Amino acid sequence: MSKPKISIIISTYNSEAWLEKVLWSYAAQTYKEFEIVIADDGSKQPTFDLLDRMRAEVDFPIVHVWHEDNGFQKSQILNKAILKCKADYILMSDGDCIAREDFVQVHMDYREPGFFLSGGYFMLPMSISEVITKDDVISQRCFRVHWLKEHGLKVSFKNNKLTASGFKSKLLNAMTPTNASWNGHNASGWKEDILAVNGFDERMQYGGQDRELGERLFNYGIKSKQIRYSAICLHLDHPRGYKNQESIDKNLAIRATTKKEKRAWTDFGIKKPV
Repeated sequence: MSKPKISIIISTYNSEAWLEKVLWSYAAQTYKEFEIVIADDGSKQPTFDLLDRMRAEVDFPIVHVWHEDNGFQKSQILNKAILKCKADYILMSDGDCIAREDFVQVHMDYREPGFFLSGGYFMLPMSISEVITKDDVISQRCFRVHWLKEHGLKVSFKNNKLTASGFKSKLLNAMTPTNASWNGHNASGWKEDILAVNGFDERMQYGGQDRELGERLFNYGIKSKQIRYSAICLHLDHPRGYKNQESIDKNLAIRATTKKEKRAWTDFGIKKPV
């Protein structure tokens, strides 16, 4: 493969057990012309070892973009990963999101100039997250509601995410009250558009930095399409030790300024003022 049709950025930080399950889900994709770019916010050696092993076991390129651990600096490492993407189109997800076999195909099918795509995730409890094996991912049984219920999944309207297809998924995409925002776990857009707004605002740590990127894309003139019932990924549970109110409040203030002043560009992104 000379140039991939789509670059998939997967963010991670010291969670190689979850990352391995996620990488197996990309080995199971029906669409194959992609590269994986790992945006690594300072993981230790076990992540390096995992990626070395996985490169020998899968048939897609894995690019590892890493910087030293300096607290929660996801915006910085995502910007570095964006620059490493070879494709004109970029899909972003997380190292705790197992992608259904048609995940990349859906993003490729729905992509359109002047738009970005907004997907969601299906949240799993820790008890199910831990029991999912490589075989469960490759066989796709972990996406079957019957299998999930056998392992303790509760009945919920949200289960429609896993069962909807065709007309029903399009109808639910149209009806959902959820905004079609840029969601870091499941969103895609054109690299030239992301560069045109200067990527992520690196002042932003935990809480909403993905939404703020989407808000600047809107200000730049890009629209969004809702695909939360079409592009499906399972979110593996984990503690959030990096979550803090101070960071969330700071980010909300930056987002308020972005909206009020209709900013499309950030001076704190990929390109810095000289």
